[in-house]
Amino acid sequence: MLTDGWRPLVDETRLARWMDARGLGSGPLSDFRLLGGGTQNLLLRFCRENAAYVLRRPSHHPRPEANETMRREARLLAALKDQPVPHPALIAACDDPDIVGAAFYLMEPVDGVNVAVDPAPIHCRPDVQHAMGLAMVDAIAVLGELDHRGLGLGTFGRPERYLERQTSRWTRQLESYASFAGWPGTASLPGLGDIAAWLAERRPQSFRPGIIHGDYHIANILFEPDRANVAAIVDWELSTIGDPLIDLGWMLATWAGDDGARPVVRVEPWVGYPTPAELIDRYAAQSSRSVAAIDWYVVLACYKLGIILEGTFARACAGLADRQTGEELHAFAIALFSRALERMHR
Repeated sequence: MLTDGWRPLVDETRLARWMDARGLGSGPLSDFRLLGGGTQNLLLRFCRENAAYVLRRPSHHPRPEANETMRREARLLAALKDQPVPHPALIAACDDPDIVGAAFYLMEPVDGVNVAVDPAPIHCRPDVQHAMGLAMVDAIAVLGELDHRGLGLGTFGRPERYLERQTSRWTRQLESYASFAGWPGTASLPGLGDIAAWLAERRPQSFRPGIIHGDYHIANILFEPDRANVAAIVDWELSTIGDPLIDLGWMLATWAGDDGARPVVRVEPWVGYPTPAELIDRYAAQSSRSVAAIDWYVVLACYKLGIILEGTFARACAGLADRQTGEELHAFAIALFSRALERMHR
């Protein structure tokens, strides 16, 4: 997106009036700056009086569920207030699409570093990278232990038969891409049927529900600028209530492998991060949950994330997303399905 490509997506006058009605400063909005918000959403930082804000809303080609996703994200961030999970602080949310053309919310800026984009020198040290990986595990261990019902999130998801639904739900998602003109189909995607069958046969039979981030990888983490601590977990669009081991599996699926395989999310340099075994051991030490079936969660994460990324490629084939981005994510999807097959046959 160009630096001024946000302008058709945010009506400054309407946004200012909406903020006026909520006592969020006065006067003109200024110092607009795009932040990295992924391929599906816009993140726009701006100032008013002496305060800074970050606006999050769907991007140029929103998915049908985009407004509901924004509402859910805002609800989740509101529930996390004062909880020991690092997250962006919610300021206010708007579910009326007439204000800026879609549901949106405002949050406080986070003073943090995305090491997948622009790591600080300290985050390139092996000892700091090792501590960063462990800090990521600690954050989801705490998240998974929160009482979601006590936080008002009892209706935020459908934990009943959650694991049972996963394989069929994402298989249907993949099949739905046939509606995008120009998508070549699944011929280039390795082992889909074998992965789905393996997941169905080996599915854990029970779990204790908790909050799931749903897209937990290093590019969705902001680290404190001068240390290894997690400043905030960001991009909560896939959050729900289910089995929190999903997040550990997702992290491992995108991490560097024991065999030297590069992480799916590119981070340079990668010189000191914990091994997958260390991450699993850390989670086991910090959480009350068993990690005995962790291979299943890793394979599911590879399958699910691969299908999600392939969706952007399918949309790109139909002219609804950037073609270069779509091609890159298609390559990532292939790598994820290959990683799932390797994990199944270890």
